[in-house]
Amino acid sequence: VRWPGDPVWGAGTGFRVTILITLGQQRPWCSPDSVWKTTQPGAAQGNQSLWQTPEMLVEIETAWSLSGYLLVCFSAGYFIHDTVDIVVSHQARASWEYLVHHVMAMGAFFSGIFWSSFVGGGVLTLLVEVSNIFLTIRMMMKINNAQDLLLYRVNKYVNLVMYFLFRLAPQAYLTNFFLQYAGQRTLGTFLLGILLMLDVMILIYFSRLLRSDFCPGLVPGQQHKDKFLTE
Repeated sequence: VRWPGDPVWGAGTGFRVTILITLGQQRPWCSPDSVWKTTQPGAAQGNQSLWQTPEMLVEIETAWSLSGYLLVCFSAGYFIHDTVDIVVSHQARASWEYLVHHVMAMGAFFSGIFWSSFVGGGVLTLLVEVSNIFLTIRMMMKINNAQDLLLYRVNKYVNLVMYFLFRLAPQAYLTNFFLQYAGQRTLGTFLLGILLMLDVMILIYFSRLLRSDFCPGLVPGQQHKDKFLTE
């Protein structure tokens, strides 16, 4: 049975309730720097659906599983919650890149939720959460000025490997798959447009990561101090 889109709103509400409970009824946007930037890696646990339904790696448009569908709903709920959180906490100007990313991600996930298509593609895109674990470690160490520690130096090389395996490689695989829809008037063409824009963002973030950790002399001293990928 393929469910309607109601789990999306349930997931968004679930994020809200969970944060309220864990923060002792504190409004999450009271501390935006400590909440919305660190919630996303938790979704990585759902990538087990690829092991349960391996055909999603090949049949990206038609493959479907309950765990994969719920993962896409849960992730869309996260992006809805995070978007509202950024806007309400008055971080929209400083975090406009996150808002653009979230809007594009929601547009892609809704295709799997409301049309029951490309659920496999949605699950594949969530492989980036594995990379986010190490990017979050990097962010926390930079906040605490721990760049001189051995752990930071090791983590920056691990970041390169994880970024390639779980961001660049899946994006390249998906882009190659969706190119078959180029020139058509289908949902696949719409998703191809979103994917190409995400490709540009991921390459920009990768260049920032390389400049920051391996060519720090090329990074402007006071530019974008609020974005951890540019520092």
